[in-house]
Amino acid sequence: MHAASAVQKEYRRMCLAVPGRIISLDSAGAATVDMLGARREVSLRLVPDAQVDDYVLVHAGFGIQVISPDEARETIALIQEMDELVEDELAPTGETA
Repeated sequence: MHAASAVQKEYRRMCLAVPGRIISLDSAGAATVDMLGARREVSLRLVPDAQVDDYVLVHAGFGIQVISPDEARETIALIQEMDELVEDELAPTGETA
């Protein structure tokens, strides 16, 4: 098999940032963030001005940008259309769909 053919058959995943609402902050630069009902610990070192009730885009465990509530709602609506993502990637820790 050609290397190009092997690459074409490889399953590809897309990385994306998921909006979450900050529930609480700690003194170490981290927060508890609610993402579609799943609560996660997230580093806010890249968005140090983020506050409780702000929405942040979360990627790989880091808040990377503060966004407006309207932008968060719009993005959440789009994500909810992708049932597989919600079930597999945002399942509470230790659970899978």
